[in-house]
Amino acid sequence: MKQEAKILVCYNAPVSVFSIYNGKPDSNSFDKKDLSEYSFAEQIDEIAKILSEEFSVVETYAVDKNIKSFINKLQDFAPDAVVNFIESVEGITNYEYCVAGLFELLNIEFTGNTAATLGNCLNKERTKVILSSYGIPTPRFITLEPHTKISSKNFKLNFPVIMKLDEEDASIGISEFSVVKNFNQLRKHFNFLSETYNKKILVEEFIDGREINVAILNGQVLPLSEIDFTGLSEDLPKIVTYEGKWIEESEYFKYTKPICPAKLNKHLKSKIEKVALKAYSIMNCRDYARVDIRLSKENIPYVIEVNPNPDISPDSGFVRAAKAAGLSYSELLKTITSFALERKKNDSLNKAV
Repeated sequence: MKQEAKILVCYNAPVSVFSIYNGKPDSNSFDKKDLSEYSFAEQIDEIAKILSEEFSVVETYAVDKNIKSFINKLQDFAPDAVVNFIESVEGITNYEYCVAGLFELLNIEFTGNTAATLGNCLNKERTKVILSSYGIPTPRFITLEPHTKISSKNFKLNFPVIMKLDEEDASIGISEFSVVKNFNQLRKHFNFLSETYNKKILVEEFIDGREINVAILNGQVLPLSEIDFTGLSEDLPKIVTYEGKWIEESEYFKYTKPICPAKLNKHLKSKIEKVALKAYSIMNCRDYARVDIRLSKENIPYVIEVNPNPDISPDSGFVRAAKAAGLSYSELLKTITSFALERKKNDSLNKAV
């Protein structure tokens, strides 16, 4: 028997706001199939179908900048819970946390992380400062405003370093050119990133070691996953690039393969899990999140990113980890939705007392 509950699945239709997404000068990436542009939007109907097996009423809504229309939909439909798949609004990533804030203001329960957590974790600099203050290892870094003059005299980091957009996710702007070995390369790529994206740039010391993804579901660590770069050209840095995630025909896509469960000894596995859980807690994550870690040569786990509301499309790393734990895709979707419904129930009980 279906559970009596009205569920609204909210998502953003993909919109391009940058001329280049893969972080490569003279890019021709848009001649190739870009999965980020359509793959998840195509899956929304299937997600609604799966949730309809469990809940009495399920509808979907594509969120754009017409906030009045969105508010009207929320008030008219009066969902018991929103399944929140919003990652941006009309291509603007910073609006992700604003939508969650709107749910909070309207007192509508929703899946995934709070507005504060989404906003803090989107800002890589802020995340690293918070984690460092609690003693969580994270690579040394600086941030640079776009178009500023940079001097080798004041540069205190050790090469190689990796350059990222401070407030973007989905590996936007990450390519083999992101890892630079000297100041001349840094200045050249900094100029490219400034001209292309006009956003603050995070520069951090590159941890040249194994990359581990830690999927966490409601405070429980799922089987760890390691990114296997076997087959990647020797001259390419072993990192997760935009092409590695989204461009099927690219070399990075072909040779960026997850191994789940990761092959780790018991002691190292425990050490990674403890660091990831602490980072999850410090950033006030809830429901589901992914903590990305690089291992140094001394096997020190460095947190490079905390990803609240990570991708949970059927072929995503999070779903792969859930399956390794014995949880099917449909069970995962229903479980995450149930977290929001349970919060609504508890809130109603507290108000009744």
